[in-house]
Amino acid sequence: QVQLVESGGGLVQAGGSLRLSCAASGRSFSNFAMGWFRQAPGKEREFVASINWSGISKYYAASVKGRFTISRDNARNTVYLQMNSLKPEDTAVYYCAARGSYASVSYYLRDYDYWGQGTQVTVSS
Repeated sequence: QVQLVESGGGLVQAGGSLRLSCAASGRSFSNFAMGWFRQAPGKEREFVASINWSGISKYYAASVKGRFTISRDNARNTVYLQMNSLKPEDTAVYYCAARGSYASVSYYLRDYDYWGQGTQVTVSS
């Protein structure tokens, strides 16, 4: 089992920045690929970014590429999502997720085995 706890969400003005953190406990975090997803009210959960177990391979949704950066610190069992130039349409609950031992990056929800409870990000215009 892997337990994931997100933090760092909040209210920010458009153009501002936030850094989300996802702390993992349980099985070997360093073996897992990690992802960030988000869900806005009335919409389906969507992919944001993914990083492989080593941190070398990263993948971003087109809507956030160039503004968001995913990273990980395996010594701290934590994955981060640095969000810059935030827009009102980035408002959502953000979830981190973990998949497979030594898995590659993925943008499919179904590929992820463990999920956090989410953290709210609200961007005001």
